[in-house]
Amino acid sequence: MLDRIAWERHFERTPMPSANTAPSNSTAPSASTAPSANIAVVGLAVMGSNLARNLASREGNTVAVYNRTTSKTDDLIAAHPEAGFVKAATMQELADSLQTPRTAIIMVKAGRPTDAVIDELVSVFEPGDIIVDGGNALFTDTIRREAAVRETGIHFVGCGISGGEEGALNGPSLMPGGTAESYATLGPILTGIAAVAEGEPCVTHVGTDGAGHFVKMVHNGIEYADMQLIAEAYDLIRRGTGKSPAEIADVFDEWNRGELESYLIEITAEVLRQVDADTGQPLVDVILDAAGAKGTGAWTVQTALDLGVPVSGIAEAVFARSLSSRLAQRAAATDLPGPSDAWQVDDADAFIEDVRQALFASKIVAYSQGFDEIVAAAVEHGWDIQKGEVARIWRAGCIIRARFLKDITKAYAEDPDLPALILAPYFRAAMASTHEAWRRVVVAAAQAGIPSPAFSSSLAYYDGLRADRLPAALIQGQRDFFGAHTYRRIDREGTFHTQWSGDRTEIAATDTH
Repeated sequence: MLDRIAWERHFERTPMPSANTAPSNSTAPSASTAPSANIAVVGLAVMGSNLARNLASREGNTVAVYNRTTSKTDDLIAAHPEAGFVKAATMQELADSLQTPRTAIIMVKAGRPTDAVIDELVSVFEPGDIIVDGGNALFTDTIRREAAVRETGIHFVGCGISGGEEGALNGPSLMPGGTAESYATLGPILTGIAAVAEGEPCVTHVGTDGAGHFVKMVHNGIEYADMQLIAEAYDLIRRGTGKSPAEIADVFDEWNRGELESYLIEITAEVLRQVDADTGQPLVDVILDAAGAKGTGAWTVQTALDLGVPVSGIAEAVFARSLSSRLAQRAAATDLPGPSDAWQVDDADAFIEDVRQALFASKIVAYSQGFDEIVAAAVEHGWDIQKGEVARIWRAGCIIRARFLKDITKAYAEDPDLPALILAPYFRAAMASTHEAWRRVVVAAAQAGIPSPAFSSSLAYYDGLRADRLPAALIQGQRDFFGAHTYRRIDREGTFHTQWSGDRTEIAATDTH
């Protein structure tokens, strides 16, 4: 919870101007300390330091920097004298160094550390100033913070930043929320540091309060699915063809020249080529097969459950990481019965092409599910999120940047009200040309006993979406039997209940009360 006492101090310090006097500014610096910076970065770990350097490299910016541990500030300034950073040893010094409206970007750990920094900034900032949280905050926390900070007259912006350390330095994809008024000041600054795709900066005002962090969360969920799908493709090719990691790297290089072109495909080839200096083995064979996670994938799935949106491909990717980390269970289960490990395909080239098509189809499902979640949240929270703009700003700078994001942008430009991304003409055609290969891969994986949860769940979702009738009718009948949950019929309007414990006649649901 934000510090109410700090706010009260803030209001005591900032009297309301009268009709005959100019607004009072109790934090205004003296003439000898005139404000010189137009933007500040608070929190100078790697992401914060790189973002500060990116900001400082753009014409027109002077960047004030602050870190709770002052030595980090000193080290950054000493390492990069060309940046012209303005040092702030305290939050008051930071406020004094900034031109109005003051704008500070927080780059600290999510949760309580972020709340603590917000409290400090609120105590030294004034109405009209802007606080930006650039961390991976849970969007509901951002909604709470924005509402609370708004009471002080200060703007609070949750801004998703994607691209990792390299993106922060050279140009990230930026997803700011907040008010239109705050974006009028913040937009030109963010535009200057964003990645550029085909001449367009990868930044847009996503929507109000938590919209920016929500879209970044879904971005990360799609990233989880994409990474899991690529890992499954690698695993199937290696087990099915016997190719070495370096040889599979060549396959990924080839894929990266076609419709699968993306940052993640590119770096996968780099990882597969890496040789461990100590053992001489491929590095991928030396790394413990237990994948870590920082929470945004799980948030995506949990939120989708709350919204009633199926994101099965993303969910299976999250669960696959969880399973990989249950090392004791896995060690105890290695003798469970299953198919022989001695499995190889007859035609390696044909199988690799099938895997490529399965990967492309499954990626389309992941993006379609992610955009379904964005649409549902926009309705729930009253956000005016432009789906085509989201796809546009993901084309460069971010982790999931990929060639076919241009096709997503085009799809939403042609039909902003698409019921599902997968139904756009381009993606319909892609499914028509890939689904048979996709099925062969899932069947082969199941018969060989090779786990492919993201491939198989994505295919199940696709077939569920296209089915003219699902077994959900039976489930609803079961629910009515044990809990009188009622059901609807296909042949007439109304809601009904069968009197299962009586004569099993059907009655209108209104007659059950």
